[in-house]
Amino acid sequence: MPASNVATPRRVIKQHPAHRDDIGDLTTRRPLPGPGLDQLDPFLFLNHHGPQTYPANNQGLPFGPHPHRGFETVTFILEGSLAHADSTDHQSVIHEGGVQWMTAGSGIVHAEVSPPEFLRDGGPLEILQLWINLPSKLKISAPHYVGLQQGDIPRIPLAGGVELNLIAGQWEGLQGPVETLTGVFMSTLSLDAGSRETLPVAPKRQVFLYVVSGDVSVGGEPVKAWHLIELDREGGHVEIEASSDARLIFGHGEVIDEPVYSHGPFVMTTRDEIVQAVEDYQAGKFGGLNA
Repeated sequence: MPASNVATPRRVIKQHPAHRDDIGDLTTRRPLPGPGLDQLDPFLFLNHHGPQTYPANNQGLPFGPHPHRGFETVTFILEGSLAHADSTDHQSVIHEGGVQWMTAGSGIVHAEVSPPEFLRDGGPLEILQLWINLPSKLKISAPHYVGLQQGDIPRIPLAGGVELNLIAGQWEGLQGPVETLTGVFMSTLSLDAGSRETLPVAPKRQVFLYVVSGDVSVGGEPVKAWHLIELDREGGHVEIEASSDARLIFGHGEVIDEPVYSHGPFVMTTRDEIVQAVEDYQAGKFGGLNA
């Protein structure tokens, strides 16, 4: 890559706030899509649930069996736990610090609910779910699921007070446990107050940077918690400095630059493909799930 780009930091174009859109008693904020930002290609959607504390004998998460086709979901369990089951016979309960990566591909039915002990005892909960688009040539890939506990994810200490949890992609010779179809890099970052870090990104790749909590600056510009930070695509690195303890989602990927047609849980490249997805689901071609 050109040396001039390597030395140039990414600059903040805009900060997109996460707007409240609660689902029943589940506190929910959504920065993407939002006003003025339909997508951050290839990143399509982010829901931030919590933080909140559930009482004992609660109803838990409301995401019973539902279908998907044409994209991938990445679910970050920051607090609490999440039970997953799908029509390809995967089942797991992922706890605090874990991640679920699901390739919906040609079609899958899954459920994301609270496990029985959480329903009984309650407790703190904070979960984020990110949708990542697939290019048209990969939208009918075989469905796939990976469930990672905290101990499965490499924890990489960086400069003083910064830790990177490597989910997908490479970092200084280390490989994340998720092998993605499109070469997406994905991580979570924890920063102590007063820490700073420079994160390399190849020019032209789209950066995904969401501030979960804390006070930080990016490229010298103060940014806010519960905001998705849109950066330019020209620089070769992202400069982050924390003025309080902070947590962020940091990823990047190749821009797909194809039409996006979405209808609820289906994301395709043409309207006809959406119609076909609905028909295939109604015909039972995604398989079934009792959950």
